[in-house]
Amino acid sequence: MAEYAIELAGINKSFGPVKANRDINLQIKQGTIHGIIGENGAGKSTLMSILYGFYQADSGEISINGKNTKINSSNDAIALGIGMVHQHFMLVENFTVLENIILGAEDSQLLSGSISKARSELIRLEKEYELNVDPDAIIEELPVGIQQRVEILKALYRGAEILILDEPTGVLTPSEADHLFRILEQLKAQGKTIVLITHKLREIMAVTDEVSVMRQGTIVATRETAQTSVEELAELMVGRRVLLRVEKGEPNPGEIKLSVQNLTVRDSRGIDMVKNVSLDVRAGEIVGIAGVAGNGQSQLIEAIAGIRAAKEGRVLLDGEPIDVTGQADPAMLRKRGLAHVPEDRHHMGLVLAFEESENSILGYHDNEQYLSGPMLNIEAIRDDAREKIEKYDIRPANCRLKTANFSGGNQQKIVLAREMETDPAVLIVGQPTRGVDVGAIEFIHKRIIEMRDAGKAVLLVSVELDEIRSLADRIIVMFDGNVVGECGPEATEGELGLLMAGVTNDKMAAAE
Repeated sequence: MAEYAIELAGINKSFGPVKANRDINLQIKQGTIHGIIGENGAGKSTLMSILYGFYQADSGEISINGKNTKINSSNDAIALGIGMVHQHFMLVENFTVLENIILGAEDSQLLSGSISKARSELIRLEKEYELNVDPDAIIEELPVGIQQRVEILKALYRGAEILILDEPTGVLTPSEADHLFRILEQLKAQGKTIVLITHKLREIMAVTDEVSVMRQGTIVATRETAQTSVEELAELMVGRRVLLRVEKGEPNPGEIKLSVQNLTVRDSRGIDMVKNVSLDVRAGEIVGIAGVAGNGQSQLIEAIAGIRAAKEGRVLLDGEPIDVTGQADPAMLRKRGLAHVPEDRHHMGLVLAFEESENSILGYHDNEQYLSGPMLNIEAIRDDAREKIEKYDIRPANCRLKTANFSGGNQQKIVLAREMETDPAVLIVGQPTRGVDVGAIEFIHKRIIEMRDAGKAVLLVSVELDEIRSLADRIIVMFDGNVVGECGPEATEGELGLLMAGVTNDKMAAAE
């Protein structure tokens, strides 16, 4: 058996004038977990897309298990035993798990034989790798952590010996991420080679054997994970020292800007996801909402932002009520000073087919500064976009580029720039750094603190406990649609974890 599962030599790839990969040389050992980290736009996903056959390199060589090879398509990659789990899952949402597993790998036009074979193979894979999934479940009804297991099973079903995971924990809770790490260790124990693309240094330190750092399209260092540190990796990624802890002064809270009173919100299935929730957010403070994903946080902020109708309760913005029955117009709320950075930038924050400049005014396109009479002033829009690009360090600095061609972190900066630059009185931010690298996280955190210090009321939702504890002045914890506790940022991860699991102080006292 060859020492290296993957060898890349002199890989180059350009998209027009943009050099995504430059003279990449990389060796990944058999049966190891190898991390690839770098800032958003550093070229990580492009490199792995070349390995998986989505792109072809302009120059360079690829060897798999010691044999030089050409990979012209994903079919070639699959035939070589390479599987890939993408950052945004490639699943048909109204298909079952089993149907997704066999999609594209059917034995014949008669599907009954393929389904029967797949079912028995799926049961074997589930047991071998502890990937427990109901084969008859509909994908859209499964939580994202389980959907990710389906993607892994799909790759294993096709015979993957090399598994590439692109930002695998971007949509996972900490507990789901820990479960994924256990699965990866099990895969490694079975001799699989894992390539983990991530920007989260905690994950690198927790699960990898070696790590390669990319910056501006090239690999600047490879380290044994046990011989490096979070601080060294962060500096290698960004090219400068990075502040890994948020520095902020004491809050100076003023009057109540946002008041939520006895709010109950029902989802499309008729289930109450938010149950009689009350909270206040004052000018000059950040209120964080902590909780495992799926406990009502998303429905709460959507109801406040006018996107989802509430069943009962009131919301006051600057002391004046918002119609939460479904008649509230998000455009009207924007005019009243409420800005909203949604949790899912792709589905709710951006139109990926639009240019960056078009997305930079989305929802604010009828503002006077963007108009020339009844028509849009395209030059004014582009000039404004260029200013935001410079201020928020959006890369590449091209306001005419389609938004789909920006990395996830830069897409997030586009949304943040659009909402923050309107000078809102109240800012609602959902998952501000989801899929964002360490350098951009530092920048985004600073901007949120600046908003607070400028007297804005900030309501923050994040599944990242470190982020909540670093940014929030007060932390509200939700479980099963209820507010189960409130604490300060000095609360430990353990204390917050108990509240997130529904173990309140009253329950702990009763147990004693």
